[in-house]
Amino acid sequence: MASDTNPQAANRAIEAVWRIEAARLIAGLARFVRDVGLAEELAQDALVAALEQWPETGVPRNPGAWLMTVAKRRAIDLIRRNERLERNLIELGHRLDTEEDLPEVDEIEDDLLRLVFTACHPTLSMEARVALTLRVLGGLTTDEIARAFLVSEPTVAQRIVRAKRTLADKKIPFEVPQTFELSARLASVLEVIYLIFNEGYSATAGDDWMRPALCEDALRLGRVLAGLMPKEPEVHGLVALMEIQASRSAARVGPSGEPILLLEQNRARWDRLLIRRGLAALDQAEQLGDEPGPYTLQAAIAACHARALAPEDTDWERIASLYEALARLSRSPIVELNRAVALAMAYGPAVGLQLLDQIVDEPALKDYHLLPSVRGDLLFKLGRREEARAEFERAATMTRNARERELLGERAAAC
Repeated sequence: MASDTNPQAANRAIEAVWRIEAARLIAGLARFVRDVGLAEELAQDALVAALEQWPETGVPRNPGAWLMTVAKRRAIDLIRRNERLERNLIELGHRLDTEEDLPEVDEIEDDLLRLVFTACHPTLSMEARVALTLRVLGGLTTDEIARAFLVSEPTVAQRIVRAKRTLADKKIPFEVPQTFELSARLASVLEVIYLIFNEGYSATAGDDWMRPALCEDALRLGRVLAGLMPKEPEVHGLVALMEIQASRSAARVGPSGEPILLLEQNRARWDRLLIRRGLAALDQAEQLGDEPGPYTLQAAIAACHARALAPEDTDWERIASLYEALARLSRSPIVELNRAVALAMAYGPAVGLQLLDQIVDEPALKDYHLLPSVRGDLLFKLGRREEARAEFERAATMTRNARERELLGERAAAC
């Protein structure tokens, strides 16, 4: 045991250890008990034991192993009390008793990968997948998840409980999918991480333009996944996209928290280290894949901005062609909206507006505030001020983000 028994220092250490070890701990326990919900409960029990003991005894030299050992002991006790699982006691008890330390690195990685695919299982709703992933893989508390997504704590708790119950009731196996279903299941995992990052990067509601902590959690999950699945190009593509987008974080918000749009940002404030990491991940994705997937294409678009030292240096023609390739893959009206912006920057606002007017009646864009926002911008550039003002005002009524509403109001007034 460490000699430092300062209670405050011990509590800070416990919090740090939990952030680092929670996912590994739950993953290792889930492999034994075959139940993510039960594994999380056992991990929480071990955390409670640490909170009780470490302030007095000091932080152990290997805190992760200590937590795993305590959780395994609790698992044995639980099995002994549960007649329904009694038939597993001899085999499971022997395995838990004889593994006092953390598993080997390869085994930890296998367990983490199984946990990723279980928490992001397509049988769960997207809201449930996000909540469960942030809880068991991100190490966030229910309160932290609730605050991040601006929903009530009971709502998040309910989602997590329902998710764990669904996994147990449907007997979802704790495993990495077979090759024939890996692609579809990996798409679900990437979608969850992408959604978490996007919510942090451009908050859909509330008073803040960004929620950096969510971006950091998504990046951490993406980097872990890239380490676990180094041969999957789209994993690296997503990491590249997040690294490059995150590099702009400091420049996206003004002193009072107001949004600063891409072309108005001080590029000296972009994080060059994150850009280098992103470009390296993009290079890896492009080397691994024959044809770029949607995340790799989006990362390539982000890279065009990252490489431009000034807004006028941006290769908008390449960005427009990348959006065209992305549109062929995704068939998404939101991608077409972004392509309209790129076309307007490359060939003039009239060209962009022409494409925009072709998708203006798309049902998926009916309540999407960025459609009238972009349309207002193009109309403004064409000198059609009254029409532009009406579009900005309409966009302002549609957004749920207070900072964005202020920005749109200012743009309407400028017309």
